[in-house]
Amino acid sequence: MSALDHVGLSVRDYERSREFYKAALGAIGIKCLMDFEHDGKHQAGFGVDKPFFWVSSGAKSLGEVHIAFTASSRAEVEAFYAIALSMGGTDNGKPGLRPNYHPGYYGAFVNDPDGHNIEAVYHGTD
Repeated sequence: MSALDHVGLSVRDYERSREFYKAALGAIGIKCLMDFEHDGKHQAGFGVDKPFFWVSSGAKSLGEVHIAFTASSRAEVEAFYAIALSMGGTDNGKPGLRPNYHPGYYGAFVNDPDGHNIEAVYHGTD
């Protein structure tokens, strides 16, 4: 069996990024489950039952990063987008249908405080 277990980003301003992700991901039901310091780095783990997305203090992760989080409705996608912008994220694609991906693909894209492309997506038909 093969599956993605978790992914992590290094961020320049840990406190700002942790609060950004708490708010934005909270809109789609993902919570900060762990927050601690290890070997001089602050780390926050986000998830539902267990952490699958991590942010840690340090230099910004290099290269282009795109991470998409599953939402359970269009309303959650819209809430994610609005909250992310209110927390200092920048627009990278307003909420809407993306039929070029597949019918029913409803997503929104924001750049986080470090410029990473973060998405919330709903794969429904309503």
